[in-house]
Amino acid sequence: MLNISNNNLNKKIDLIEFKSGKRVLHKEYFKSLNKFLLTFALLGLIILFLPWTQNITSNGLVTTLTPEQRPQTIQSQIPGRIEQWFVREGDFVKKGDTILRISEIKSDYFDNKLIERTNDQINAKSSSVNSYQFKVDALNRQIAALIQERTLKLEQTENKLLQSKLKVKSDSIDFEASKTNVLIAEKQFDRTVTLQNEGLKAVKDVEEKRLKFQETQAKLISQENKLLASKNEVLNAKIDISSVTASYADKISKAQSDKFTAESSGFDAKAQVSKLENSNSNYKVRNSLLYITAPQNGYINKAIKGGIGGTFKEGEDLVGIMPSKYDLAVETFVNPIDLPLLHLDEKVRVQFDGWPAIVFSGWPNVSYGTYGAKVVAIENFISDNGKYRVLLAPDKTDHTWPTAIRVGSGARTIALLEDVPIWFELWRQINSFPPNFYQPNTDKTGKSDSKKK
Repeated sequence: MLNISNNNLNKKIDLIEFKSGKRVLHKEYFKSLNKFLLTFALLGLIILFLPWTQNITSNGLVTTLTPEQRPQTIQSQIPGRIEQWFVREGDFVKKGDTILRISEIKSDYFDNKLIERTNDQINAKSSSVNSYQFKVDALNRQIAALIQERTLKLEQTENKLLQSKLKVKSDSIDFEASKTNVLIAEKQFDRTVTLQNEGLKAVKDVEEKRLKFQETQAKLISQENKLLASKNEVLNAKIDISSVTASYADKISKAQSDKFTAESSGFDAKAQVSKLENSNSNYKVRNSLLYITAPQNGYINKAIKGGIGGTFKEGEDLVGIMPSKYDLAVETFVNPIDLPLLHLDEKVRVQFDGWPAIVFSGWPNVSYGTYGAKVVAIENFISDNGKYRVLLAPDKTDHTWPTAIRVGSGARTIALLEDVPIWFELWRQINSFPPNFYQPNTDKTGKSDSKKK
């Protein structure tokens, strides 16, 4: 039976004659297997020609569509000390609600009447400004009076000069007349002497003419003195004009100097008033900062600085808040090699952590548990992780995203690209080629559609 000897029984005995031989030797074992293999081969060939959607898969996080809707921390603009909490973690607060009260830790602001004292300083400085203004007005009136007085004085001295000039003219005429009288008296005296020598005149007549001649000479000298005195009066009048001009110029300059000094002091007082008003406004604003309020409606996430009596610096985080109303979005990161394949309004499928899903990346139409999204923003600068950030918003034409999703939960994204046969995709994956590059169709308005080319 084992065919280990030269005596081959299988050649002498027909095994088919036995019942067991009939059941075993005539049975076709591989007929079903062959049919299965043939069917599998035909099915595999058909599958190779089925359409396959190229895609870019990536991991992301749930976030909000706009920056003001994202979780934030509340800081204090001034350093302080925590005095009282008005909320607990998880509480809902409205915009403007008080979260905690703090107190000052700088000695410059310990005075409880700081604003009142500053107001008193402002009032005192304002009165000083008014006083300087009154002084300026008084000096203006003084300057105007001095200018008017100078005008009158100049007119008076000019009139005096004119009178002196007229007197000089009059004395000059009298002086010329005196000269003429002297000549006449001299001629009369000479004639009288001649006649007396001829015996026609008496000595008495000669003496009278000599006396008259001497009198006219004396009057000539007197008239000359008057003329010189009149000329001196003209010079004195001119000197008086210069003296009046210089004197009033000095008085007016001094008054103007006092005026400018008062104006300068007034401007300095105004500057101090403005500085005090600025300080007063800062004190009022600083007092309002002693109460930390909610910037918007939301929920208190975490008290970063807890307890009572703890101190902190300006700009230090105190408490975290999550806005109550927000529009969900997903931020995902793609490799630089895949970035040129993404465009605005690109269709994307999103799978959220915690929601069961059956995903066929190449057949998004038969996937279960994924939600539609579209690309709304693509970062222009690479992130710290070496990838580019892409922001996705819900696709309004697809199913609504679950309302129980929370910001910060994980997500998996599948960006849908061009449709190709499965054999082409296998060939691309084996050769490590990138997906097909394409540009979306755009209409005249610049809006892109979902078709590829």
